[in-house]
Amino acid sequence: MYAIINDRGKQYKVRTGEQFCIDLKADAKVGDDLEFDNVLVYSDESGNATFGSAANAKVVAEVKGVIKDKKCVTIKFRRRKASMRKRGHREKYTKIKVKEIIAG
Repeated sequence: MYAIINDRGKQYKVRTGEQFCIDLKADAKVGDDLEFDNVLVYSDESGNATFGSAANAKVVAEVKGVIKDKKCVTIKFRRRKASMRKRGHREKYTKIKVKEIIAG
């Protein structure tokens, strides 16, 4: 059983009990439940898939915490000009665990 959900322009294939990361949800606290109503594909145990809004399914997930990605470093270097700029950035993600997939 799996579902493909759309969350703020990104699509994720999820299964019950699976943990994965989504873009940061600043208002979510550890232990909160998130509901994803925008289910694009829903597949049951027998493998029958339902596509589009006909799925009427919902995915319930629990927030496990906030994690950071690897650091991305950008360097701008101009030769013979004694000029260099170095910038770093770490993207934040919300780690969630899928509790259940509810068929509509």
